[in-house]
Amino acid sequence: MAVTDECKAYKDTIYEQFARVGKAIDCVGRIELLDLLSQGERTVETLAELTGMSVANTSRHLRVLLAARLVEVEKRGVHSWYRLADESVFELLRSVRNVAKARLAELEQVHRNFLDARDGMEPVDSDTLMRRAREGEVTVLDVRPPEEYRAGHIPGAVSIPLSELERRLAELPADREVVAYCRGPYCVLAVRAVQLLRKRGFRAARLEEGVPDWRADGYPVAVQEEGNADE
Repeated sequence: MAVTDECKAYKDTIYEQFARVGKAIDCVGRIELLDLLSQGERTVETLAELTGMSVANTSRHLRVLLAARLVEVEKRGVHSWYRLADESVFELLRSVRNVAKARLAELEQVHRNFLDARDGMEPVDSDTLMRRAREGEVTVLDVRPPEEYRAGHIPGAVSIPLSELERRLAELPADREVVAYCRGPYCVLAVRAVQLLRKRGFRAARLEEGVPDWRADGYPVAVQEEGNADE
């Protein structure tokens, strides 16, 4: 059966809308911005600092993501705060990551080479961590910035940003293994934290998943307002 002009126009219009999403994430900088926003809302200035991009370039990328409805923005005072539009955007990011992992050998090779240069970096899985944390066998350590911890963290996790870890080691029990986590499988903060902890005599391992993955897999996530205890 021949496709009518009306049907062809309809399909082309639908696929064009799909392509809008694909075009919005066809850039390294925009994927990194989405990854950071999956940890919690941020200002343009903070995103620029974290990515190493200029504020102007960061704003340009955010406008593209905004046009594709992947992020939302809220003006508060002199700052514009960006956040993911909803959980489906993280699922998109996660799907892209999983497809790349499954189909691109280069990705896994780069990842493996990085970890092989840092002996003993095999991750602890989520189920094992939950069980051991409940039994009091490990200290769960969140090494992300404080604002990311407040936006959502593994219940019971201790917040010590990587930049403060060296001087705050005394806050960690020396007789218990420490499991550090950060933003996700390809974030290096937890890897660096484990290296530091082991050099200082701690038994340490890392959780590969970040909080967005933890939440998406159905595990509980705690939220803490600044100055308040976990809710």
